[in-house]
Amino acid sequence: MSNVVASAARARIAAVASGTRSAAAQSRTFASSPIDDSTSALDYKRTLRHRPPPLPAMDLPRSRSAEEAVTNILYNTPPPSLQPFKKHVLNCLVQNEPGVLSRVSGILAGRGFNIDSLVVCRTEIRDLSRMCIVLRGQDGVVEQARRQLEDLVPVWAVLDYTDTHCIERELLLAKVSILGPEYVEEQLLGGPSHEPRRSPLHPQAAPSATDAKLEREAALAQQFEHSADPEGAAAAAHPPPLTPSQALRLKSDHLQAIQVLSAQFGGRIVDVSEHSVIVEMCGKTKRVEAFLALLKPFGVLESARTGLMVMPRTPIKNLEEGEESDEGGAVDASLLPPG
Repeated sequence: MSNVVASAARARIAAVASGTRSAAAQSRTFASSPIDDSTSALDYKRTLRHRPPPLPAMDLPRSRSAEEAVTNILYNTPPPSLQPFKKHVLNCLVQNEPGVLSRVSGILAGRGFNIDSLVVCRTEIRDLSRMCIVLRGQDGVVEQARRQLEDLVPVWAVLDYTDTHCIERELLLAKVSILGPEYVEEQLLGGPSHEPRRSPLHPQAAPSATDAKLEREAALAQQFEHSADPEGAAAAAHPPPLTPSQALRLKSDHLQAIQVLSAQFGGRIVDVSEHSVIVEMCGKTKRVEAFLALLKPFGVLESARTGLMVMPRTPIKNLEEGEESDEGGAVDASLLPPG
């Protein structure tokens, strides 16, 4: 009897031990391996290897005759593609390590692409960074470059958001003069404070012979224009200086106009100094360019733009189903207008 009990106990202990080993092996199998280097991206792409779709068809001109072919061979002029150049937005998920940006930009530069904007930053994952690249080119050539970028070791994936519904945003910081466009050139000579300063007031800046000749020619032209009105010519040659009250009123008017314009575009003034303000505005690229064009009459001293950032929209499934049912369903006669 004791032998039977001992054998049953040994069998129970062996079963528990085997269950423990299997659980440990299963936990090791499903545990996520840490990302140590860029080869993790290579392993990820190798496990998910699938045959890529064919490249977009290139629209080529008609077939040429023998004479045209010989001329083409002699002068080495390949047939040009008829596809239009359009803007493409590429989103690259890369390993966060040194040298990735230079490799990506080197491939694009080798293919002759001019990068319109490039935004790089870390994501919510510690070892992953996101690049948003905007460039112009043909569909087939850009697709070849995208696949070449995806073959790089530290690159996880490259997505083309050109024909995707995305949210596009770009940030603009512009330093605008509140004295008016007449004082922009003098403010640029004033250093970091942008205080209006005339170059002849500097004892070191002596006018050159060319500058003196240009000034004399401008004075003669102005005198000829106002020859019929001597008083107007004198007033134009020597404008009266602004009083402190007039300067304060001028700054206040320009500041209010800039503030109203910024509010219309969803921007705001983030810094106010004695002679200039800094305006912040976030929006689409075309909206940023329109806002910057409207700020130029005030006198833009400096401007900085971050470049385009995109994120794809999440479709609403119920809304799409409702729209399809509305389009294909029967029309209620009670909702139609009379007649």
